[in-house]
Amino acid sequence: MDAREAALRQAHGHAVRWLASLSDRPVPARASVDEIVRALGAELPDAPSTPADVVDLLATACEPGLTAFPSGRFYGFVVGGTEPAALAAD
Repeated sequence: MDAREAALRQAHGHAVRWLASLSDRPVPARASVDEIVRALGAELPDAPSTPADVVDLLATACEPGLTAFPSGRFYGFVVGGTEPAALAAD
């Protein structure tokens, strides 16, 4: 498996877990912008990172700051619907 395929598999796994969590997770974000920035880190690594590691960092650090608006319990504002193909493209 090459680096691109590994990163895509990681992204797919994170996306599947995110979608599966929507019925149980709180709708509002659980972390502030400052907390997300700290989780991402202020320093760049000394050496290149694998694409899969970058996907993991982004998904893990940013997930607590995401709003669960795709859930059936989000009533904040109208954002329109998402077709499965558009969701996958995002």
